[in-house]
Amino acid sequence: MAKWIEQISPKSLLEVGVGTGLALSLYPEKTTVVGIDISFDMLTRAKAQLRETSGEQVKLILADAENLPLPDNHFDCVTAPYVLSVTPDPSALMHEMRRVCKPNGKIIIVNHFKGAGIWSFAEQVVSPLSNYIGFQSNFSIENLDSKHWEIEKIQNVNLLSLSKLVLLNNATS
Repeated sequence: MAKWIEQISPKSLLEVGVGTGLALSLYPEKTTVVGIDISFDMLTRAKAQLRETSGEQVKLILADAENLPLPDNHFDCVTAPYVLSVTPDPSALMHEMRRVCKPNGKIIIVNHFKGAGIWSFAEQVVSPLSNYIGFQSNFSIENLDSKHWEIEKIQNVNLLSLSKLVLLNNATS
């Protein structure tokens, strides 16, 4: 993800689901970053991470990604690392990310996507447990297909190819 962001070279970036802030040090120094998370505890840990990495251009906000308290068309780039599988309404999340991303801005998603073949069967077997703990293992990459954005790149990020990094262009309507 860091390589793609470096190529995009955004002036402003929103990280949805900033968690403990592990990715914050990967963003270019000149990029103004806003990180949001629904968990106060995670944001507390992210703030500690910022103190270690001198996050002068980083602002952390307690917020629900499905209802962002941010202006329309504001960010050059929006990232969502491993968030789609744990949000109650992935469609609402995608709508909000698109809303706050500038026209022709970039949306980068890293996520576990539904597997094929034997992986699909294995996911169905563990699905009740996954759903119980709040993880949706049935999210398909085809769910990203939309007239509102263009899929520019898809890259596998692990050995089993279940997690992928997807680069979307926020196409103008």
